[in-house]
Amino acid sequence: MNIFELKESSTTPYVLLDASIGRITFEGRSIPENVIDYYQPILNWLDEYAKSPSEQTTVNFKFEYFNTSSSKRIFDIMKKVEQLAINSGKSVIINWYYEEDDEDIFFAGNDYKALISKVEFNLIEIKA
Repeated sequence: MNIFELKESSTTPYVLLDASIGRITFEGRSIPENVIDYYQPILNWLDEYAKSPSEQTTVNFKFEYFNTSSSKRIFDIMKKVEQLAINSGKSVIINWYYEEDDEDIFFAGNDYKALISKVEFNLIEIKA
């Protein structure tokens, strides 16, 4: 599998999907004009990756902001990696980063953590 990378823009996050090391990273803002079109290649990549995942997959979310329609796609990504862990028996870790004064991102991560129970889910505070 190839590395899948999208550069950050003013409305979309930096995305790095690297099957060789089992690392998935999202950083920045997610307010794309068309959320479905933006996230579909990522979801497709995850479907392929799930066929032969690494022993451990680490998913890092470092969002500074995301809109409501992005939140659904973020949840879809989390459900896919949770299902990957269930189906393959391999380790999946989700790291949700939030700045110490950003309650919105913290509470969003806390909500996701309550919904994703079959993988390790870490809320990680970034000191300003």
